[in-house]
Amino acid sequence: MTIEIRPIAAAHHAAWLPLWQGYLAFYQTALPAATSAVTWQRLLDPGEPTHAALAWCDGQAVGLVQWIFHRSNWSVENSCYLQDLFVTADSRGAGIGRRLIEHVYAQARDSGATRVHWLTHASNGDAMQLYERIAERSGFIQYRHLL
Repeated sequence: MTIEIRPIAAAHHAAWLPLWQGYLAFYQTALPAATSAVTWQRLLDPGEPTHAALAWCDGQAVGLVQWIFHRSNWSVENSCYLQDLFVTADSRGAGIGRRLIEHVYAQARDSGATRVHWLTHASNGDAMQLYERIAERSGFIQYRHLL
């Protein structure tokens, strides 16, 4: 199996959307279509700090990763938040998730960011097995208040 990681392009919307919807379904959530449309436009806008890439296998998109560069009060350089990572169920276990994360590592390094960080749900044990091998668990616990 040959996997290729490529930045998204406008022509990839039909490949991206089912992966995006699969990611949302995995976390048992849904967003209005308008929110997904704005997300797509932001991902394509070179003026936005958010980016995306797709993993391709035999002409099929089988994974996505989306990340955001942002300022940090703890360093002069930017940080990189890996916000969304998803691999189709039938493609999991083949190293695609790792390749997508490593793609973000490379993009962050090339942009001068000093770290990549992300969150996962405590129930996502399979992904956490990978994360434990390629990153350091920070020990922080997230709190949030929706407005």
